[in-house]
Amino acid sequence: MKRYLGLDVGNATIGVAVSDLLGLTAQGVETIKRKNLESDLLRLNELANLYDTSSFVIGLPKHMNGDEGERCKITREFADELKKKLPEAEIFFWDERLTTVVATKTLVAADISRKKQKKVIDKMAAILILQGYLDRMSIKRQE
Repeated sequence: MKRYLGLDVGNATIGVAVSDLLGLTAQGVETIKRKNLESDLLRLNELANLYDTSSFVIGLPKHMNGDEGERCKITREFADELKKKLPEAEIFFWDERLTTVVATKTLVAADISRKKQKKVIDKMAAILILQGYLDRMSIKRQE
């Protein structure tokens, strides 16, 4: 099996999660505070090396009706830049509609303060993106 890094790419931050070696569970890694594209890609390269992976699952922020808007375009452009920086990278997109809503509800249910929520919401969204992908891959393997 192999590990995957899950990414929730935003304007100010990138939430990062990693799978276990069996591809069953996703765990939060960190929230990258975005400075510029080069430093963002450098950090992702470091994380890919640390976790010995070149497979990325990137959340695609579609509209509720399934259409792709400006945010999807920006996300796909980011993925293109990641692929240029890491040519061996495998990039998979995962429909991330409602992941931030689910992440917020999960944190509220866990009685996490709003101040702390802001620090972990993007990492939680990355966990949900990656876990959704892993669950779907598990179902496909069973079919």
